[in-house]
Amino acid sequence: MTSSRSFALPRDAIVTAFVLVAGGLAVIFDGTIMSIALNSLSVDLRVPISTIQWVTTGYLLALAVAIPVVGWAQARFGGKRVWMSALTLFMLTSVACSFAGDATMLIVFRVVQGIGGGLMMPLMATLAIQQVPKGASMGRLMAMVSLPAALGPILGPTIGGLLLNTLGWRSIFWVNVPLCLIGLALAWHFIPSDSPRGRPQLDWLGVLLVSPGVAGALYGLSNATAEGGPARLDVWAPLAGGLALLVVFAWHQIRRGTAALIDVGLLRTRSVASATVVLFLSSVAVYGGMLLLPLFFQVVRGADALTAGLLLIPQGIGALLSRTLAGRLTDSIGARTVAMGGFLVLAVATIPFAFAGPGTNELWLMAVLLIRGFGMGAVMIPVMSVAYVDLDRDSVPHASILTRLGQQLGGAFGTAVLAVILEAAAGGGAVTATAGGFATAFWWATGLSAIAILVCALLPKVRVPEPVTEGEGQPATS
Repeated sequence: MTSSRSFALPRDAIVTAFVLVAGGLAVIFDGTIMSIALNSLSVDLRVPISTIQWVTTGYLLALAVAIPVVGWAQARFGGKRVWMSALTLFMLTSVACSFAGDATMLIVFRVVQGIGGGLMMPLMATLAIQQVPKGASMGRLMAMVSLPAALGPILGPTIGGLLLNTLGWRSIFWVNVPLCLIGLALAWHFIPSDSPRGRPQLDWLGVLLVSPGVAGALYGLSNATAEGGPARLDVWAPLAGGLALLVVFAWHQIRRGTAALIDVGLLRTRSVASATVVLFLSSVAVYGGMLLLPLFFQVVRGADALTAGLLLIPQGIGALLSRTLAGRLTDSIGARTVAMGGFLVLAVATIPFAFAGPGTNELWLMAVLLIRGFGMGAVMIPVMSVAYVDLDRDSVPHASILTRLGQQLGGAFGTAVLAVILEAAAGGGAVTATAGGFATAFWWATGLSAIAILVCALLPKVRVPEPVTEGEGQPATS
């Protein structure tokens, strides 16, 4: 037999990744659009920002609570069924949100919508990776699966701003409907059917430990952005309680062995443990920066919300442009080197904002954002790729859950920490911050990225995929 030295992805993996991207766009767009809609919702529904922010907070908490049960749901019902059910739930609750009569109804519908999104996000990586034989281009696959995350910051704020200014806030939820319908049609025809693996029992004690544990930790961290910071009772109490529940949950899962809701034993595998830690830190740096940058343009430079969103588009374009290159480099020189380079670019491209002020040239700042986005895109792909090195098919869902939880907690932690730093530097609150206060916060963001460079040394060494032989390595579907 003649060997063909190639790292090419099998056709089934490419098709599956494309189909998952089509459905995942709805979830990513929804989050980026909602980020600029809170003020309109507050005015139209006649409630304060402190109330309407639960449209976002409740959604994120529900999303995090749903993530731990994805592995069990896939084993019990099959990945294709869970994906299509979650996508249907997301679509129906999007429609329900558009008809909400008051803030309470909208928040309730958003919480249910978050459950659908929480089931979908880990499945995007799981279903794609399970179609890839060992030796294929994992970096290029991650570049495909990460497409929604790259497109969201580019198109979401722009689409949301146009809809809010022309058709009102109810229209932003209808954007999800055609995306979900297309995603469902493609999933029905192209995602391989996978039969349930028996009738595994749901670990209800595990659910009762991990769901409120994650929710409590995220809730406490999200409250740290309010006046008073970490000293507030609604910060340290839910955070401490949540972390305590997660410790008990980990102990409980170790005792259950193969019947665990989440196989935390995978954290003994270097690839999973190091990737989870680095993803936590990358989310700290990335989401912390996403908090600072819009506020900087609005508070220091006087831009409105839509203008601030448009000014951030170059960052999204940079992330989009780096995807293919990061995927190819990950496959050729290894995830560790690419991730360290990505964090270095991210850190260096954050420094100019520490020196920026009201009179800084706008084109210069947009050019810096383009470079910063390039670094962001070069970080996520290699780390997500290396997380699944040498794992068998049944371990992939558990690894996806662990890495996704690391991202969620890291994002909440980064947002909370930099919000507290900004508030302390401003001597009041974010809305009263000066260029000097933002400079302090941007230096901290740079430092967090620098720490992440060092932690990347924990990632496995350079690992170039083995050549794929023609006719071999095609994934089996059941």
